[in-house]
Amino acid sequence: MDLWKTTIMEKRPVDVVVLSDVHLGTYGCRAKELVNYLKSITPNILILNGDIIDGWQFSKRYFPPAHIMVLKEILQFVTNGTRVFYITGNHDEMMRKYTDTQIGNFTLTDKLVLEIDNKMTWIFHGDVFDNTTKGGAKILAKLGSSGYQGLILFNRFINFILRCFGKERVSISKRVMAGVNKAVSKINDFELIAAELAIEKKYDYVICGHIHQPQKKVVETKDGKVTYLNSGDWVEHLTSLEYHQNEWTIFEYDEKKFPVAATVEMKPALNVITDEINFYINSLAAI
Repeated sequence: MDLWKTTIMEKRPVDVVVLSDVHLGTYGCRAKELVNYLKSITPNILILNGDIIDGWQFSKRYFPPAHIMVLKEILQFVTNGTRVFYITGNHDEMMRKYTDTQIGNFTLTDKLVLEIDNKMTWIFHGDVFDNTTKGGAKILAKLGSSGYQGLILFNRFINFILRCFGKERVSISKRVMAGVNKAVSKINDFELIAAELAIEKKYDYVICGHIHQPQKKVVETKDGKVTYLNSGDWVEHLTSLEYHQNEWTIFEYDEKKFPVAATVEMKPALNVITDEINFYINSLAAI
């Protein structure tokens, strides 16, 4: 007699998880993969670091079930005791007028400071340093965002053809985005500006999103040094930042490691802000 075997996937406990640039409501969003990831972890603190819902491209005609499932998983975290911070970005800037709203374990803010194991971590989206999100350049940025969505759809068509011939997928959109970000980085010196400000404020870590480039590196100047981290995105890189066992790491989604599986629920403790992790909003995080 054949037995039906079910793989049991235990959820990983993580102290802090940082996600950014999910862009729910757009064709480029990899919501299914993000749902799989969220179902695999039990964070004490979840930080949504901007551009989670894409207000620039949002349309009532496109918000599929997988995108709703992402929101459902986040709400489930809140219900189960995870402290969730939503830090607004430029694509969800319409929410900034509600900054400092707190409902239970959910807090909406525009920047955040965490004290983790006696080290200070400054977290914000990063669009404040980007000239393309201000004034007339903002209109061009929105037009560019629309063009990028078209590129995503074209990329998917190309990959469909490649799969039919047994070829590996390619990411045209990632190469274009990398090229654009490289040019923008030269103009704005995004990472260096963030790092220099963090050094000036005596922070140990600074975490951003916005430029869709996952990163972890130490930046050192004549005034000191700081570890700069970027959570990347869930359009192309499918990355997040995780803090566990006294270390920040970049998580990169690999679909081969996420088979269809039953999960074992592991609720985090309700009292998630401990002596090792404290949070400070706005007053200590003003740029």
